[in-house]
Amino acid sequence: MNPQTFSVPAARPVHPVVQEVTTRVRQRSAATRAAYLDRIAVAAEQGPARSRLACANFAHGLAAMGTPDKDALRGFIKPNVAIVSAYNDMLSAHKPFETYPALLKQALREAGGIGQFAGGVPAMCDGITQGRDGMQLSLFSRDLIAMATAVALSHDMFDGALLLGVCDKIVPGLVIGALAFGHLPTVLVPAGPMASGLPNRDKSRVRQRHAEGLADRDELLAAEMASYHSPGTCTFYGTANSNQMLMEVMGLHLPGASFVHPQSPLRTALTRAAAAQVLQLTALTDNYTPIGHVVDERTVVNAVVALLATGGSTNHTLHLPAMAAAAGIQLDWEDFADLSAVVPLLTRVYPNGPADVNEFHAAGGTAFLIRELLDAGLLHPDVRTVAGHGLDAYRLTPTLAGDELTYQPPAADSLDPEVLRPASRPFAAEGGLRMLRGNLGRAVIKVSAVAERHHVVEAPAAVFDDQHDFLAAFTAGALDRDLIAVIRFQGPAANGMPELHKLTPALSALQERGHRIALVTDGRMSGASGTVPAAIHLTPEAAAGGPIARIRDGDLLRLDARTGMLELAVPDSELAGRAVADPPAQQHTPFGSGRELFTAFRRHVGPAEHGASVLHPVTHGASVINPLSHGASVVHPLTKAFA
Repeated sequence: MNPQTFSVPAARPVHPVVQEVTTRVRQRSAATRAAYLDRIAVAAEQGPARSRLACANFAHGLAAMGTPDKDALRGFIKPNVAIVSAYNDMLSAHKPFETYPALLKQALREAGGIGQFAGGVPAMCDGITQGRDGMQLSLFSRDLIAMATAVALSHDMFDGALLLGVCDKIVPGLVIGALAFGHLPTVLVPAGPMASGLPNRDKSRVRQRHAEGLADRDELLAAEMASYHSPGTCTFYGTANSNQMLMEVMGLHLPGASFVHPQSPLRTALTRAAAAQVLQLTALTDNYTPIGHVVDERTVVNAVVALLATGGSTNHTLHLPAMAAAAGIQLDWEDFADLSAVVPLLTRVYPNGPADVNEFHAAGGTAFLIRELLDAGLLHPDVRTVAGHGLDAYRLTPTLAGDELTYQPPAADSLDPEVLRPASRPFAAEGGLRMLRGNLGRAVIKVSAVAERHHVVEAPAAVFDDQHDFLAAFTAGALDRDLIAVIRFQGPAANGMPELHKLTPALSALQERGHRIALVTDGRMSGASGTVPAAIHLTPEAAAGGPIARIRDGDLLRLDARTGMLELAVPDSELAGRAVADPPAQQHTPFGSGRELFTAFRRHVGPAEHGASVLHPVTHGASVINPLSHGASVVHPLTKAFA
């Protein structure tokens, strides 16, 4: 990639807090990062890995190829690139990938390489499974996707990889899987958002009216279908679009690739350019750039900064630590909290404002955002990226000059200051994510969409062990008062940590009636966390015997997002003497929607603050492999009860 010459201001020193957090992460990770780099150095032996395959192995890898490509691979004269895709034609964000493999293979041939479709990974939609049993598979699908990516890359046939994915768990899973093959250059290939439909504010209004019984199903369905209406990513700034922004800031996308529409000729040009670019990064060139070197401590800190500056998805307080761990880097919620105190909020995109990602892109998009953060000293500029050394190329906006992909600087000023602002004039002086601490443990809260008058809530607890019980109580009119809803047994070890976004309309309705309302849960709320203060990802979770399992109806709770406090007004001695509540009955026999297949995941998952991962469970050392006499299966471990 060769963006034309452009003027870049002299680099500002990196902000002292950004540097301090980076140093802390580097020191904390010294042993694990060194071990990881040693492993990928061993894997990156001289020459293509396929050159070491035995003849029978190699013949299997070539058998299905056409003659020209087969001859080229046999002679080891061209780099071979794995294509791994999350395509399915049910999910709008992944439907565009249907045609990408052929396009990428052709672009690779034209640029002097070869491509093989190495494998597909699953892609499920949290929007479809919200409130359903299938949502209990959602978070675990991230680690399953990582495993599927590893299977695709395990054949030792490849010099690089192109990974096709967009949505919530898919992109983190692809990255985690690719980092297990950290010696391979890897480019993430996005598909872009759908065109804007019904404004998000109008959609939310209909949802809330329906929750209150004021809108029927037909009206609600019409509103939802007007919002989600065509191929492409959903247009609100949830986890999927936070993924896209992060991949760009982390240097794993081509510059400006995130938010170009699927049907645009520019999208096709960017996809072809990704294929050409990965060939420039292989060990067969002088510009070898493996993904394990792109993702380092500075890159991870840059990602947290960008997430905070955009009020991005709370799910990334799980995904970023998990991705970092895959590269031997230990990222902590303390790091998020300390960075949040100095990173200004530069965007207002739904749910943090009425605009959608198309309006963000039109206002200046990622190029404007990255330029502002770089010039403010809030990003490390000297990182490795798939576009070259340093982040300066990511200040640029891609355009087409005829059929040629070119890059230009963004506008000097935001084209819509109600959506995107310079660092000198932010929407808020600090980022949208904070950490809460207290006698219940540690949790995170997203406050970028929460009015300041709601940052402190003190109210009696209303305790539920299932989100459906809360919604039933709301519908029955039993919750029309000040309260802090406690929804427990929703953590990764309990039921896979489903999102609880279905609670949002009911909680919002109670808040709009003038009540003091908040949520405390060991579950997730999603990238669409909104106007009600929500202490989420509470650790330790109820299933691990955390204090949340000892809360009783009527206990006084205080959530203070200003001071970072989450406290239960019960003396420690009394709290310790209380019995731990039993999980709901449905968690004793988690069958249906495939939940029984994930028993081993629930049993061995690590805590939320370490990414809720079964692949890098920092505090767990147990194996998930079961005895050979029962098939060595993690799916049906017959020697243990399903739990």
